[in-house]
Amino acid sequence: MSGESRLQEIADRVVARAAAGEQIEAFVARGGETEIRVYEGDVEHFLSAQSEGVGIRVIRDGRTGFAYAGTLDEAAVAEVLAEARDNVQFGTVDEFAGLAQPDGVPVTAQALWNDDLAVFPTDEKIDLAKELEKLATGTDPRVRVDESDYADAWAEAAVATTSGVRQSGRENGCYVSVSTLADEGEGDAAETQTGFGFSVGRSPSEFDLDRAATEAADRATRLLGATKPESRRLTIVLDPMVTAQFLGVVSSTLNGESVVKGRSLFRDRLGEEVAAPIVTLVDDPTNPKAYTATDVDGEGLAARRNVLIEDGVLQRFVHNSYSARRAGAVSTGNAVRGGFAGTPGVGCLALSLAPGSRSQDEIVADIDDGLLVQSMQGLHSGVNPVSGDFSTGAAGLLIEGGQIGAPVREFTIASTLQRMLLDIVEVGGDIEWLPMRAAGMTLVIRDVTMSGN
Repeated sequence: MSGESRLQEIADRVVARAAAGEQIEAFVARGGETEIRVYEGDVEHFLSAQSEGVGIRVIRDGRTGFAYAGTLDEAAVAEVLAEARDNVQFGTVDEFAGLAQPDGVPVTAQALWNDDLAVFPTDEKIDLAKELEKLATGTDPRVRVDESDYADAWAEAAVATTSGVRQSGRENGCYVSVSTLADEGEGDAAETQTGFGFSVGRSPSEFDLDRAATEAADRATRLLGATKPESRRLTIVLDPMVTAQFLGVVSSTLNGESVVKGRSLFRDRLGEEVAAPIVTLVDDPTNPKAYTATDVDGEGLAARRNVLIEDGVLQRFVHNSYSARRAGAVSTGNAVRGGFAGTPGVGCLALSLAPGSRSQDEIVADIDDGLLVQSMQGLHSGVNPVSGDFSTGAAGLLIEGGQIGAPVREFTIASTLQRMLLDIVEVGGDIEWLPMRAAGMTLVIRDVTMSGN
């Protein structure tokens, strides 16, 4: 029996024990991860961990009880069901309480499991981290490596409910990353700048170590000599990694859970223009290039492509079954859960902007006065998801007459999220898949305040 089949069998047995008037959801999962950190050619940190367990929701008369255990022992599973039933009495009556209902959306077939990764030797994982460190160190005499990392993860899960949901799946993926330090000057004039680079894949054979090393070194060395800029309004160009972080902030405003709680600035704006006409924002976990691609969501419904903003117009929010009931909508297949120890929340799964056609170099060449934003600090804490106020520290490179100019740091960029979305003037064609829930690409936003001196 395959791992998936065994998990599905356990989930089915739990649901089969439902009593009259009782709704039950069983989520059964197992998984593992590897983390390797190399410093100066030696393994500094090594983690290889596996876990398995079951989480059970029981709903009766509008009250919900939940319990979980980090084992799949038959006796323990029975105890979890009993505990979840006991916990029902402590739940608050909620008219919207309920489980996901099958909605007929077919599961998109995807190649989310790579056999080569599943059997990839540990010593070769270590060698990859060492090789990445070596490559990054050799790019520039001013560059040293703070850490070089290899990471992978795998997961198998099955869900069954009394409402008729029954799904299982498995997936794995891996990435390497390197953090660099660039040093210049001595004594009081000494300075150090930081950089980073990534490469992701379903298999280590997909890594581009040379590119990750070069990007990490370039990001650090380009900022050497950075000064605090003069305050002014200008066009900003977000580097792909920064764009991915920016989209993560935008996604929080399109979360159905936030919307029904009145915590989204777009809560009453479905069908309205909320971004520039060139902006189409898609959540598509069925795109296998996305590191977070998946076949089913956290409630066992088929993952699907959802267009959230199309040609600048807000089309939909993302929902799980609960937030959808509260909103008078339907689930968009966006239930997320951190594993068997929690109940489903709501979130975007694999965000991306519809890309343009030009490279970052081509885009920069057309900007007379601008700023290439290479990093942002405290981005999520610097944005108010209700008012849209946006203010965050940043570092980057001035753009002067279509050329990359002086490095700058210790400044803030400020606007509102509403204004920034409307002021997007170009989306780059340089899409980058990163180890996060959003893809990156160059993004150009006009008329943003840079506050320095």
